[in-house]
Amino acid sequence: MTLNLETPKEIRASIRRGEWTKSTHGLAPGYVQANLVVLPQKLAFEFLLFCQRNPKPCPVLDVTEVGDPEPKLVAPGADLRTDLPKYRVYEYGELKREATDIRPFWQSDSVAFLLGCSLTFEAALLQAGIPLRHIEEGKIVPMYITNIPCQPAGLFQGPMVVSMRPIPEKRVVQAIQITARYPKVHGAPIHIGKPESIGINNLSQPDFGDAIRIKPDEVPLFWACGVTPQAVAQNAKLPLLLSHAPGHMFITDILNEELSF
Repeated sequence: MTLNLETPKEIRASIRRGEWTKSTHGLAPGYVQANLVVLPQKLAFEFLLFCQRNPKPCPVLDVTEVGDPEPKLVAPGADLRTDLPKYRVYEYGELKREATDIRPFWQSDSVAFLLGCSLTFEAALLQAGIPLRHIEEGKIVPMYITNIPCQPAGLFQGPMVVSMRPIPEKRVVQAIQITARYPKVHGAPIHIGKPESIGINNLSQPDFGDAIRIKPDEVPLFWACGVTPQAVAQNAKLPLLLSHAPGHMFITDILNEELSF
């Protein structure tokens, strides 16, 4: 099944109807996709502070009003409880279930955060002719928990999660320059080569996403990743935290180029 719809609003409506439950990769080309984190109001300030202190993995695009699932800045009229194809439900730091609708878990004091996603800069890389292996192989980008500590804020502390893309050695500098133009969606890589130096011992065993092939003439580049809050939530052992499932993002009405400089 393909989703041949033109606008983000049309795609979100299709997702809301349950017609699309797969990855959002490749949907709504040119539009920003976002990571989702939902938590109680009493923890929202600490989480916002955590994001402010860790802008590389947690660049904030929008924050909803208490109890209101509408992201008024980036997609007026949308519903964050139904407009992502797959969600994850965490209880006390443990992944309990995945769902296509989180209305049963949404509370009157829920606050939702939308965080920048690397799919935005991937579009720019592809436009420049830089190949992306996970797209070629039809997979979700591999993500790894590192030994790089985030700056703590209250209950929120823990390691940074990174996404990895193998880039041809002769195009590494270009890839860095392109992604650096998008600081609101993770920006430039935080690490190049030598995965073991950031605590990744086996690239074939990602913590999230799918393993991909790396060619001999390629260098692994690592970007701060919006899945970081999930790793942090496991450390915080929150009674309830809702998020997107990796690769199943929220599609906004914001154009990619609006986030570049």
